[in-house]
Amino acid sequence: MQEKDGVWLGPLGPAVKAAMIVSGAAAAAMALWLIAGQVWRAEPVGMFEMLRPEGRPEVPLMLGSLAAAMLFAALHLSDRKGAIERPPTGPMDIVALVMSRLAMIGIICVVVVMIYEVVARYVFEKPTLWANELSLWIAGFIFLLAGLYAMQQRSHIRIYVIYDLLPRPLQKAADVVSVGLIWGFFLCLLWGGYGEAVTKFARMETFGTAWDPPLPATIKPAILIVIGLVALQALSNLIADWNRPPEYHSALDDIDETEIANIRRTLED
Repeated sequence: MQEKDGVWLGPLGPAVKAAMIVSGAAAAAMALWLIAGQVWRAEPVGMFEMLRPEGRPEVPLMLGSLAAAMLFAALHLSDRKGAIERPPTGPMDIVALVMSRLAMIGIICVVVVMIYEVVARYVFEKPTLWANELSLWIAGFIFLLAGLYAMQQRSHIRIYVIYDLLPRPLQKAADVVSVGLIWGFFLCLLWGGYGEAVTKFARMETFGTAWDPPLPATIKPAILIVIGLVALQALSNLIADWNRPPEYHSALDDIDETEIANIRRTLED
C-alpha cells in the first residue's frame, strides 16, 4: 500500500516513517553498544541496570530510543488497514489502532525474549533472572490493549440469537444497555481501584523478584486507563453504528474469505 493510501496520517505519513527508521536505527545502535560493552567494559550494563539507570546515561538513551521506535512504528503501522479490519470512524478508533499495533510489536518482543531465554538456558547453561518477569510484564499490556482493539473491531463475543430477531429500535436499546453496563463496570473499577493504583504508582511498587521490575506500579494503573479507553470506544461504536441499517448474522459470517484465499495461494505456490 502506498503512502497516499494511508488511513489517517495523510501528508504526515512519510515523516512518521522516517522518524520510525531513525529511532529504530538509534535503538539498534545503542543495543549493539551495550552488547559490545559486555566484553570490553569493566562494569557492563545489564538488564538489572535497565530498571536502575543512575549513573548510566546510556540506559535512558537506550530506553528512550526504543520507546520512540515503538511509538513511531505503531503510528506508521496504524496507517495501514488490514484486509479484514474495519475502517476507523472516529478519533477513538485511531487510538485503538495505534494501541493494537503496540500490542502486535509486544508479541514480537515476547517471542524474542523467550527465544533468548531458551538459548541462554539450554545452549549456554546461563539462564536469565529477567526473561520470565519481562515476558509477563509485556504480556500484561498485550492482553489489555488487545481488548481495546477487539472492542474497536467489534470482534468481542456477541450472542446474536435474540439480537437478530429484534426490530432496529430494540436493537438500539440493547446496544445502549450494553454500553451502559460497560460504563458501569468501568466506574465501579475506577471507584474501587483508583486509590490502590495511585499508591502503587507513587511508591513504584515492584514485583519482589531478583530482577524486581515495577509490575504492580505499572499494570494496575494501566488496567484503569485501558478499561476507560474500552468504555470510550464502546460509546464511540454506539454513536458510529446508530444510523446503520440492521445487520443479520449467520454461520457464514465466521468464514474468512481472505484467509481462505491466502491459504489457497500458499498451497499453489
